Amino acid sequence: MNAYDILKYGNNTLMRTLERLPDTDWEVPSVCGYWSAKDVLAHLASYEATLVEILSNQLEKCPTPTLDRFIDPKINFNDDQVGLRKDRTLDEVMTEYKQAHEYSLTLVKQIPGQTLHQPGVLAWYGPDYSIDDFLVYTYYGHKREHSAQIAVFCDSHPKR
Repeated sequence: MNAYDILKYGNNTLMRTLERLPDTDWEVPSVCGYWSAKDVLAHLASYEATLVEILSNQLEKCPTPTLDRFIDPKINFNDDQVGLRKDRTLDEVMTEYKQAHEYSLTLVKQIPGQTLHQPGVLAWYGPDYSIDDFLVYTYYGHKREHSAQIAVFCDSHPKR
């Protein structure tokens, strides 16, 4: 498995899908539940911020406030993080997403393959799963799922 490619291809799918979205529809609710496409992007930006912390922490122990919220069962991480970005412009949310994604690509290349493949490295994720597994399910699969939701929304709201 190639962690860099997993991250790159998930992002490519998302970016191609977002290109289909008319400018007028970014804040229309119902792309994913009551979330708009901007909300979905804010959600994914929070996951990218979490990934930066996860990968940085593999290279050198560091504070992980976003990850701590991500794994805290008492916090509704998704709505909490989207709410934090609600008043930001689309450009600000997109920039945050893209910068965090690019940084995660830089970081993942620095982590030894044996660490990426080793089960249990992310103790909070489970003893049977590796970072590679986490990336496939929580990043690649997650972006594919939201890309499909955005594509369905685009198909039901043709460009005006």
